[in-house]
Amino acid sequence: MAAAVRGVQRLVGLAGRNVFLFPGPPWRTSQLLCTVTQEKNTGPNVDEDTNQNHVERKPDSDSATKILMEEKTKLEEQLKEINDKYKRALADAENLRQRTQKLVEEAKLYGIQSFCKDLLEVADVLEKATESVPKEELKEGNPHLKNLYEGLAMTEAQIQKVFKKHGLIKLNPLGAKFDPYEHEALFHVPMEDKEPGTVALVSKVGYKLHGRTLRPALVGVVKDP
Repeated sequence: MAAAVRGVQRLVGLAGRNVFLFPGPPWRTSQLLCTVTQEKNTGPNVDEDTNQNHVERKPDSDSATKILMEEKTKLEEQLKEINDKYKRALADAENLRQRTQKLVEEAKLYGIQSFCKDLLEVADVLEKATESVPKEELKEGNPHLKNLYEGLAMTEAQIQKVFKKHGLIKLNPLGAKFDPYEHEALFHVPMEDKEPGTVALVSKVGYKLHGRTLRPALVGVVKDP
């Protein structure tokens, strides 16, 4: 009997050593052999169950990938929108900087505009004073008038020099074409020897500050005959 049990144990060990047998009656040994055979046969079924579970998990994996791709697309669109807003903000900031710089430069150039307008009245008075002196009276026999006239002329020349230094230019458009941006027509006169539309008379000279008309010249314009 003992020899038979040992033989069965050797067979089971060769089959995979998956079952540990205890000495017992022959009918028990046969039963254990059937159990070993059944367990060996159920091995492929376990692999089939594993494959089936893998197949069942595959749709879930595809769904997760799809969700991730949608999220990626959404994030890329948000990033593009943020970049566009950032570029527009930079462009607006640059435009604002340029406008501010231009305003600062104009303030430097035209900040003296009101002051210049007040000085123009002084220049007008000097010009009228020199024009009112009769030229025939400027003789050696009248030195006081001559010295006064020369002093007024020098003052007028000096003030015009200062005006020019600060960008203030005198406009005396006699004989020039009428320009509504620089001249103001007070009246129209018919003159046959003058081209229509030209300035025939300057009642008051004008001035420009850095290319901008500060005061238009008051003129009379030749009209069509």
